Amino acid sequence: MQRAENAFRRLLAGLSGFSILVVFGVVFAGSVSRYLFSAPLQWSEEVAKYAMIYGTMFGMAFAYLQGTQITFSIFIDAFPAAIRRKFGVGVDLATFVLGGILVYAGLIFAAKRGGIVASGIGIPMYWAQIAMTIGGGCLLIAALFRLIALRPKKSTGGEA
Repeated sequence: MQRAENAFRRLLAGLSGFSILVVFGVVFAGSVSRYLFSAPLQWSEEVAKYAMIYGTMFGMAFAYLQGTQITFSIFIDAFPAAIRRKFGVGVDLATFVLGGILVYAGLIFAAKRGGIVASGIGIPMYWAQIAMTIGGGCLLIAALFRLIALRPKKSTGGEA
C-alpha cells in the first residue's frame, strides 16, 4: 500500500508542478507577446487561470497527503497525544467526506454549465469546471490513504 501512496504522491507533485509551469510559461509568453510585439495572446489569461485551478486542486491533495496543510497546531498541541490522534482520525474522516462532496458538487456544476464555450480558447467550460471533481477525487484518495495508514498493523508472529 505504501508504494501506491508514494506513486500517488509523486503523481500529485508532478501534476502540481506541471500546472505551475504552465501558468508561468503562459503568463511569460503573454507578457512578452503583449509588451514586446504589441500583440496580446487572447487565450493566455484563460489558460493560466485554468492551470491555476487545476494546480490548486492537485496541490490541495498533495499538501494534505504530506501532512503540510494548514492546521491549528497551537490548539491541537495543547491536548495529549491520544486525543491528538483522535482529532487526526476525525480530520481524515471529515476530509474523506468533503472529497466525496466535492466530487458530487463538481459533477453537478460541470453538467449544468459544462456546455458553455470558453471565449478565449474555444473549448467547452466542462474541462475547467470538472477540476473540482478531479480535486475532490484526489482529496478522497489521499484521505483514504491516510485512513488506511491508521489501521493497526497485523503481527507477523515472528516477534520475540
